[in-house]
Amino acid sequence: MREVQGTTIRSRAPLRISFGGGGTDVPPYPEEQGGAVLSTTIGKYAYCTLMARQDDSINVRSLDYDIVARYNVNTDLKYDGKLDLVKAAIRAMKLTSGFDLFLHTDAPPGSGLGTSSALVVAIVGAFKQLLKLPLTSYDIAELAYYIERQEAGIKGGRQDQYAATFGGFNFIEFLGKTTIVNPLRINWDTISELEYRLMLCYTGGTRLSAGILDDQVTSYIQKKEAVVQALQETKALAYSMKNAMLLGHLREFGDLMHQAWDCKKRLSTKITDPRIDELYELARENGAIGGKLLGAGGGGYLLFLCEFDRWHIVAEKLEAAGGKIVGFTFDLRGMQSWEVGGD
Repeated sequence: MREVQGTTIRSRAPLRISFGGGGTDVPPYPEEQGGAVLSTTIGKYAYCTLMARQDDSINVRSLDYDIVARYNVNTDLKYDGKLDLVKAAIRAMKLTSGFDLFLHTDAPPGSGLGTSSALVVAIVGAFKQLLKLPLTSYDIAELAYYIERQEAGIKGGRQDQYAATFGGFNFIEFLGKTTIVNPLRINWDTISELEYRLMLCYTGGTRLSAGILDDQVTSYIQKKEAVVQALQETKALAYSMKNAMLLGHLREFGDLMHQAWDCKKRLSTKITDPRIDELYELARENGAIGGKLLGAGGGGYLLFLCEFDRWHIVAEKLEAAGGKIVGFTFDLRGMQSWEVGGD
């Protein structure tokens, strides 16, 4: 590490909501068939504060897991389920001097908002700023993907790292081993209307996505017709949703969200449960045009597009049933990092 003792760097990477196409970014489907995801980032973040030290000590404090851990930069870090993502990032960056890391996020891990990937992107962004590394946005996203999926061995797709790095409304295509981010020029009226009519509802539980993804991947490899067809339909719906959003056809967009949710549930029996189904149907009965569970499934956040004059009714019904409505705005900037001046 170059001489940067005393420097404090802060970074943040936005969490994301995926409208359609999720699952088609999970290998080996994109390598064989090509995948596509429509998503945007929101004004909720994973944060990293990085302080260079003058010794070989590494001190990590994670508010999300209520963990304080100490390592040595010359020690071979072992993966044991405790801060493995942080260890993977440290190993991948090949650091030679000590530092302090302070980490926290605006949503719990396992909530379906791409929290873990955003945290890795924020860590990479902080080290990029500290070490003045000549990394492009594609480089950052690919490095974050490598850290999370290959170095740490955490299963999942490719969309989250790119969404957190680039930010904004994107149609992301996965073509073999190549990922292409297509930023969408959404009309500001449409963006404002989406912000007004979309609703995030926390179901009250988080989930581990690995088992759900294992189901999907195994079924796809075995070429089970129902899952293969569901993935193909999911991809086609992502293209249709992109077009509807670009044209500002929000009722059609809501209908497509509903179709995509029905399609997603066919990928694994673990994606939904009676509690999630109950909340989803309650919202639909009271003014939600369409919606979906974010992330791989099993828990976390439901996303709905509501009739403008029924939003408050949907919110009341969901909260009465135990859901928690969470306000949000869109983030259009993606990962940011900066040097902190004197306090």
